[in-house]
Parts: sequence; structure tokens; C-alpha cells
Amino acid sequence: MIAYVRGQVAALTINSAVVDVGGVGLELMCTPGTLATLRPGQPATLPTSMVVREDSLTLFGFVDDDEKSMFELVQTASGVGPKVAQAITAVLAPDDLRRAIGSDDVKTLTRVPGIGQKGAQRIILELKDRIGAPTGARSGTPSGGLVAPADAWREQVHQGLVGLGWTTKDAEKAIEAVADQAGDTPDVGALLRAALRALSKA
Repeated sequence: MIAYVRGQVAALTINSAVVDVGGVGLELMCTPGTLATLRPGQPATLPTSMVVREDSLTLFGFVDDDEKSMFELVQTASGVGPKVAQAITAVLAPDDLRRAIGSDDVKTLTRVPGIGQKGAQRIILELKDRIGAPTGARSGTPSGGLVAPADAWREQVHQGLVGLGWTTKDAEKAIEAVADQAGDTPDVGALLRAALRALSKA
């Protein structure tokens, strides 16, 4: 299995990054928060998890090992596949996920696209004894606290929401709803989470 990928970022799409490793371009499926930390032409090291299916091999990339471990752990819960697992890591930082599961916080888990109340209850039941306690790292900032230029955050949050399955119209409404929170030094991860909260209330 491929534990991590190190190389130059060759390209970024709405939901993936292509990393040049020894002349081979590896495509990694990534959350918006992880993509926001990458820049084309710059070196990057990303922990990875490979999902093997009969007809495909998909490599997922993460901002750190903690996010990777959460992605792999939540897939051990019934009904959680790679797509939902990635949505979980996009919406909830590792410690936020630990707190939600540890405190039976169904409401927080249902903010994730693809997880309803029953699904959230099942995840809590199956993972509560294995999720562990919060570590005190990166809580509330899936992007690792990345600060974006004045208006660049809009495009990054828009791409993130569309990548998670929301329509362009919904994404634009959510961005307008959280625009007043951006300030002079926008935090893409925090704004993405705020936009998802706005959409979950709509």
C-alpha cells in the first residue's frame, strides 16, 4: 500500500490533486481543506489511503496522519464508504469528530452530506469505544488554519461545496451567507464549515 506521496503539485481540480512523483503523475482525491493548502508547482507531502475496488484503485490524500486515520476509521462503521468518509473529514476536523462521537452529538454528524439521523446514531454506536479522546490539534480548522487572499476564499469554498455534492446555486447562497465572517484574513477551512452549517439549516 502507498502510505504517503511526496513530490511537486502538478495540478489541482475541484476534488483532487495531481502530484508528480518521479515523473509519474499520481491523482489524489482530497477534501477542500487539504486542497486549499496546496499550490501548483510547489512541493508537497501527503499521507495517503488507497481504496481498492474490483474496477478501480483510488488514492485519497490528507493534510496529516490524523485526518487519514479518521478517514480509515469511519469506514469501519456500517454503511460508510470512501465518499461519505471523505465528506466527514471535509466537514469535521479530527478532534471535532472525536468530540461529536464521544458526546453522542447526532446533530453535528448530520451536518455531513450523506449522513442522516440513523446513520449518525449508527456511527456513534459503532465507533464510540474506538475513536479515542480529542488530541487538541487543528480543532475547527480542517484547512490547518490556512489564510486565503481577500476574495480567493470564495472560489475555494465554492469548489469545496460543489465537490461535496451541493449545486452551484446552493454554494453561491451559502457563500453570501458567510461572507461577513471572512474579514481581512479569511480562513478557508472555517468558512467552508460555516457554509456547510448554513446549508444544513436551509
